[in-house]
Amino acid sequence: MVSGISIPTLSIKITKGDLEFGKFNINKEGLYNLGSKVVKIIIIFVFMYLAIKIGNAIIKRYVSRQKDFKFSLDEKKAKTIGAILKSVLKYSVYFIGLMGIIETLFGGIGITFAGIGGVAVGLGAQSLIKDIINGFFILFENQFNVGDYITIDDKSGIVDSIELRVTKIRDFNGDTYILPNGLITKITNHSRGSSRIQVSLDVPCEEDLDRIIDLISDLCNRFKIENECVIDGPSVLGISDIKDGNITIKVAGKVKPMTQWDTEMKLRKEIFNELNKANIKRPCSTIKIIKEGD
Repeated sequence: MVSGISIPTLSIKITKGDLEFGKFNINKEGLYNLGSKVVKIIIIFVFMYLAIKIGNAIIKRYVSRQKDFKFSLDEKKAKTIGAILKSVLKYSVYFIGLMGIIETLFGGIGITFAGIGGVAVGLGAQSLIKDIINGFFILFENQFNVGDYITIDDKSGIVDSIELRVTKIRDFNGDTYILPNGLITKITNHSRGSSRIQVSLDVPCEEDLDRIIDLISDLCNRFKIENECVIDGPSVLGISDIKDGNITIKVAGKVKPMTQWDTEMKLRKEIFNELNKANIKRPCSTIKIIKEGD
């Protein structure tokens, strides 16, 4: 006490297991519990990582070897099933791991958190549920498979993967589109059935048309024998247009899905070479210059 003014005193009391500083307590037992929880959470993350890695390896092995089973699927359907199984595995491991972490941090009220999470999903995650349900319909109705060439609205490309929530397609520029399954309403599958190839060529009107058609028809017969991807044709359909002194001849056929681009370019090249060998002239633009006074 100095001149009637009381000065607060700071007391530090050190006991065997506790350090008290005012109202702030640090004890060995609390530190041990905190460290124990951190270790448990790390173990949970390790188990999640191993579960996904091992599970994906097992699924990949099943997909690669299922063709040897008595009841086997074609390659595209097997890859689709594999992608779905990997997606289910990932979400299941994440959910179980999250529940384990909540239980570790909050103890018995972890179940309460799970219940609250269920209510949140039911009330606020309707789009997620819609994505999952539509994903199952895509799979069970066999609307498309991994590796198919499809068009969804204005996006076209090869299906990379079909997951519970999203579908990933890659276009020919290498860009990947990630589309929520719930928003997929209109699908054009270009990989079902045969694909059409078509080649149009122009020749001058003064050339022997019958000779050109015979040359191309013989080429088409050889082309079908030499290319296993050809299903029907190709054959000369006839004259499709006469314009500016040129005749347009159309050749068409059917090939296996996903081979139409390479086959069409190959056929176009062989027709070009065949016409060169036969000295068939090509149409070309001519410019006539008229001198004034002539």
